[in-house]
Amino acid sequence: MAVIETFGLSRSFGNIVAVEDLTLEVEQGEVLGFLGPNGAGKTTTIRMLAGIIAPTSGYAVVAGFRTDHEVERLHEVIGLLTEAPGFYNRLSARRNLEFFAGFYPYVDTQTQVDKYLRLMGLWERRHDKVGTFSKGMKQRLALARALLHEPQVLFLDEPTAGLDPEASREVREFIKDLSRQGRTIFLSTHNLAEAEFLCHRVALFRRQMLAVDTPQNLRQRLFHRQVVVQMDSAEDSVVDAVRKLDFVQAVHREGSRLIVELADFERNRPNLVECIVTAGGRIQEVSETEYSLEDVYLTLVREETEGSNATKS
Repeated sequence: MAVIETFGLSRSFGNIVAVEDLTLEVEQGEVLGFLGPNGAGKTTTIRMLAGIIAPTSGYAVVAGFRTDHEVERLHEVIGLLTEAPGFYNRLSARRNLEFFAGFYPYVDTQTQVDKYLRLMGLWERRHDKVGTFSKGMKQRLALARALLHEPQVLFLDEPTAGLDPEASREVREFIKDLSRQGRTIFLSTHNLAEAEFLCHRVALFRRQMLAVDTPQNLRQRLFHRQVVVQMDSAEDSVVDAVRKLDFVQAVHREGSRLIVELADFERNRPNLVECIVTAGGRIQEVSETEYSLEDVYLTLVREETEGSNATKS
């Protein structure tokens, strides 16, 4: 069941198109990574989905509510973490959360505030002014604020931006816990390693949708699986023997290792190893080429750029 749906969602600011024709579905309980560089339109998309700004064209439905027509109802069922959350620095962490909880009359303020101060590791600092908090502590407090009313859907905009490694890890682990609880999470980030760790699927975006799928499926779609054979030395006789195999599609030698593309990876890999050994090659290790989500993203961006340039010419 789709909890977030967009239909040709677009937003322009004057002559500048920030988001163009975005059509997307996010299932209940899914963590979707919305990935792209700075300026790609990620924050603009989240602001539209959270009912903060209206689209120029198209529309979106979140948890059954039109984001441009049913904003008050929408805000009852979503939580939002912005890249730069604002607090009242002269008030304590507790008083800040109590204030924001007051926007939801059905919330048991004391119970929820205590719950999330404890969950976010802020209980011992609950009476301290937020102005004395580190950026990581403020980010955890912002997550607590977004969760006070137990929202069905969470929009997280760069949740670990600017945090040190320890604080980033704490925030990522908490998001992982929220995922296990079955929350639907729309995670905007340019941190591709973070997305790979947290997300069921990723949507690669630069003003327009480039691709959406699981990281593994995207890798398989864009790259051929390759066998990497590390040897004592890659002699010409061994390379020639490999090239003669009818199931070998490409061979590349890098020093003492061979990178080989096969017609049928699983079936032919043992035959490749046997051929190398028979030809006198002394194998140290056999592995597979690994492609990161960054490789996937850069490839898609390059293809999109080349396609745009070809159209203009």
